Order: sequence, then structure tokens, then C-alpha cells
Amino acid sequence: MSNASAGRVGQSSRDGSPRPGDTGLTVVTGVMLGLFGMAQALVGAFFYGVGPAPIVSIGFDLAILATCLLGAWGLGRALGGVIPAIGWFIMAFVLASGTGGGSVVITASAAGEWFLFGGAACATAGIVAVLTIWSRFGRGRSRR
Repeated sequence: MSNASAGRVGQSSRDGSPRPGDTGLTVVTGVMLGLFGMAQALVGAFFYGVGPAPIVSIGFDLAILATCLLGAWGLGRALGGVIPAIGWFIMAFVLASGTGGGSVVITASAAGEWFLFGGAACATAGIVAVLTIWSRFGRGRSRR
């Protein structure tokens, strides 16, 4: 390996194609981001009612938004922000769905609605933001 091709693992080659180890690292990072989004929904579903009603819920909502933005920034592509949002949506849907006995984890209280609808809005805003920022239009516009 020459000095010109030696560098950090996350860098692309001169022609823009990913290096051999980059695909595996990207897949593992994507899986971890998805699991982290799911974990945020799981933890939030059990703790959204702690403390002042809407304050804690809004904190969990802002956490998924930050995860989407930081995930995309860290991965360097929009996929890093979309995957945690999808994980959050899947877990929140499962926890908000009732069981055969009628039990739900996320209740129809004010805090539960702030958590569920606010989190959905923040996850969607995160998806829209990262797709806008990392789209060809967004990248070309930021270079000017």
C-alpha cells in the first residue's frame, strides 16, 4: 500500500469509490444507529411521564431529532439520520399498539401524546433535514 492510499479507514479512494473495509463499517454503524433509535423509543416509553408532564416528553422528542442529525453527520450521508428514525418509529408503534387484553405502554395522557406525536414530528423533521442537507442539491449549494 503506497503512502497516497494509506489513510483513515473512513476515507474514500481518489476516484470516490469506498475502500474495501468501508462497506462493513457502514453496515455495522447503520445497525447500531437503528438499535439506538429503538432504544430511545423504549426508554422514552417508560419514562415520558416522570417529572413535569410535557417537559420530559419534549426532551425525549428532541433526543431523537439530535440522533438523526448527528447520525447523518457522523456517517457522512443521509442514511445515518434515516435509520435511527425508522428504528424509533418501529419501536414506538409496537409500544403504542394495544395487546389482546387492552394494555398499552404509551398511554393517551398529555405526556404520552407529547411523547408519541412530538417524537414522530421530530423524527420526521430529522429525516427531512438530513435528506435536504445531504442531497445533491444541498451539497452543491453548501459548496458555493
